[in-house]
Amino acid sequence: MVTATARAEEREQAGLLHALLLDGRGGGRALDWAEVEQWTPDQGCLWLHLDYTDRGAAGWLRSRDDVPSLVAEALLTEETRPRTTSIDNGLMVALRGVNLNPESQPEDMVSIRLWVEEHRVVSTRRRRLLSVTELQEQLHSGRGPRDSAGLLVELADLLVWRMGATVESFEDTIDSLEDRVLSDSSAALRVDLAQLRKQTITLRRYLSPQREALARLVQEKAPWMRESCRLQLREVSDRLLRHIEDIDAVRERAAVTQEELMSRISEQLNSRMYVLSVVAAIFLPLGFLTGLLGVNVGGVPGVENPSAFYLFSGLLVVAVIVQLVIFRWKKWL
Repeated sequence: MVTATARAEEREQAGLLHALLLDGRGGGRALDWAEVEQWTPDQGCLWLHLDYTDRGAAGWLRSRDDVPSLVAEALLTEETRPRTTSIDNGLMVALRGVNLNPESQPEDMVSIRLWVEEHRVVSTRRRRLLSVTELQEQLHSGRGPRDSAGLLVELADLLVWRMGATVESFEDTIDSLEDRVLSDSSAALRVDLAQLRKQTITLRRYLSPQREALARLVQEKAPWMRESCRLQLREVSDRLLRHIEDIDAVRERAAVTQEELMSRISEQLNSRMYVLSVVAAIFLPLGFLTGLLGVNVGGVPGVENPSAFYLFSGLLVVAVIVQLVIFRWKKWL
């Protein structure tokens, strides 16, 4: 008898991350490969989630007559950008989510590819997405979507919703950096600003096509897409737009903060150069006098006078005082 553990290992080897049969009431029942092969649309909506790097999953997709070859290759492609394409009565959708896996960078986004039909959803990924895990838990607890359209909308909603925490962290970071401009060392601040700008620019570059994909998804006239789902997708698209606008605001604030930092560094440099210029101007005539009286030739006055050194030192002090008075009069000090 095959145990549940053995079957889980077999599914993992075959690239099947999970297969859930939706009951139409918000729940889902897990299936194995054998049950997937025997599935028919009259049993309910099926959600297959595959690891596209696995040879078994790739072979299964390419061998299916009910999966167009163009769709199979799109589900297995290594590099993709967010998009929505209508093929026959199905939708080929590619979306991205913020990488919230441990020891990862948020801007290193994770992609998921979906082939959505009226009674079946086939999704593929390489790295784990927390949004998919949460949607799977909702179905197990009976709080999930009821059909393929609802599943697509809920997944898009979770992907965009999880971006909110990352955008808020960017806003908190730029608030902290703005407060540090007048207190922290410029070297550490420049590194933090450069890192933040890199993250926002990268995330912005990935989110722009995702908004276009969601907008296209709203416009597609799939017969199984309910009007309520279109309205929810429009809300998801608007929320994504707000995230993009917030990212743009953070990026602009980072640019202004960097300009303020460079201005502060320039002021510090000018202040130091000013001090050095004043010191050089004060010691220039003093150096001239000491150099003139220090020549090794005859006729230097005061050589035989034991009080000449003190008189000359007093002369230098008077020269410095006169220079300071002149600088104050010229408003150079």
